[in-house]
Amino acid sequence: MTTKERIIDEALTLFSVKGFKGTSVKNIADAVGIKDSSLYKHFKSKREIFDTIVAKVGEKMQALSENVGIPTEENLEEAVAYYGKLSEKQLQELSKKIFLFYLEDDFMSRFWRMANMEQYQNSEISEIFRKIYMEDSIVYQSRLFEEMIKQGYFFASSPEVIAMNFYTPIFFLLSKYNNRPKEREEALLILKRQVSEFYRIYRKNGKTGK
Repeated sequence: MTTKERIIDEALTLFSVKGFKGTSVKNIADAVGIKDSSLYKHFKSKREIFDTIVAKVGEKMQALSENVGIPTEENLEEAVAYYGKLSEKQLQELSKKIFLFYLEDDFMSRFWRMANMEQYQNSEISEIFRKIYMEDSIVYQSRLFEEMIKQGYFFASSPEVIAMNFYTPIFFLLSKYNNRPKEREEALLILKRQVSEFYRIYRKNGKTGK
């Protein structure tokens, strides 16, 4: 790990424990084991470190999509074809992989804790948290489900409501089980049941994946 990478890593740890405002550049430098002046050779400010962390979150989310084969948001037709082929079991497995990424990836888990802490103290960070974990997901899923309804995969309903019914329980489980590794299997069982119920309510039997 390079010095720059260590700065990012230690800063995220401190932000997730002490908060952004409660963490100083000196705190970060001390955690890395370097002088303040050395840190400034890599980053101009604490805010630049934070912005780099947010950018890395985006990169990790993109890498997840590529690793599990999820089509990009720009190609809606491809996404509909991809999700339209998924059976209930396949949707459960995909949901499990995505859920565990947010729950157990060390970087993402710390970012989640930091964002939850800061959303009540820092309006700008709160907006970033809302965009990443709420708005972007609901907007994309609403577009996806709207098209899946048009193509006959789902029963007619409000795409926004379908998106909320799919995503909100997952968001709740992430909130409840973050930093509680001993309860992992309990979380996965609830997730599996939730996905199964979602599939039963909205998916048309005649268009079920194999």
